Amino acid sequence: MAPAIDVHTHMLNNDYLALLEKHAGPKITLKEVVGGLRAIHLDNAPFMTPVPEMFDYPARIKMMDEVGIDVSVISLTCPNVYWGTPEISLQAARIMNDDMAEARKRYGGRIEYFCSLPWQHAELACAELKRAKGRGASGVMVLANIAGRPLTAPEFVPVWKAIDDLGLPVLIHPTAPPGVAEMQMNEFQLAASIGFTFDTTLAVSRMLYDGFFDRYTKLKIIASHGGGALPYLMGRLDQCFRHIPACRTKTQNAPSSYMGRLYADSVVFTTQDLDHCLEVFGDDNVLFGTDYPHTIGDPRGCMTRVNDLLGARREKVRGANAQRIFGF
Repeated sequence: MAPAIDVHTHMLNNDYLALLEKHAGPKITLKEVVGGLRAIHLDNAPFMTPVPEMFDYPARIKMMDEVGIDVSVISLTCPNVYWGTPEISLQAARIMNDDMAEARKRYGGRIEYFCSLPWQHAELACAELKRAKGRGASGVMVLANIAGRPLTAPEFVPVWKAIDDLGLPVLIHPTAPPGVAEMQMNEFQLAASIGFTFDTTLAVSRMLYDGFFDRYTKLKIIASHGGGALPYLMGRLDQCFRHIPACRTKTQNAPSSYMGRLYADSVVFTTQDLDHCLEVFGDDNVLFGTDYPHTIGDPRGCMTRVNDLLGARREKVRGANAQRIFGF
């Protein structure tokens, strides 16, 4: 059986969180939510809840052993390092990248990592990419919007080019979308259930229409949470491409024609959703993930659903696809 490689799973450390609490305000704050935990808020809408397991590598390895996960490709979660001055943003990235590099060394063969970059400061981001790659980073993690800016914004071109030159996988992870206050996503913590999935959907849809995949030919983009709403909306994206001229201003290729270049993780919570994700993205382009240790992370459920797949499909999603695109 193929090794189980978890490509969507997160870690934090206390130095990073202290830096965020000191420098990320006033838009980003850390305060208590219903249930007693402290959550990170954007414009008073909670969107990420640090939990003790995010700081505990022995607990992670224990979970991996119990569930049957062979390798975890860890990453920082939102709001990543897109806050503070250039110096603070770079400091936050280095704190997390170095912490993950040390964990990779400490737990040889069990831990790999996506590096974080101060994307809003392109020169610093490119330098940190080179440094983190030298310390063993297997890919890059980016949020679906960078302090409210789309991933296709011109200021990010140097960073994308540097990543493309290296041919690294990129995990696109959602964060609180712009407009959380206007959409009243503070109610029911809707940023987590709805805001996140559509943050990813909007980011990748923009890429598909923008000619992004024509410009960057070596990138391997992994869309979190089963691609958000993309499996359900791909037909609509194509229909709009055929009938709305604005959709064809930057590319002459239909969105679905890029699906061989686009990957999704298996962090969906029903068998039906996983089956639909596989139908749209293809057996070669879905990777195992758990979202551990977020409050809605589901290592056992995600593993069970993947192990219940049949034959070659199971082997590919469990780990063979990840082995291929990461070169493990």
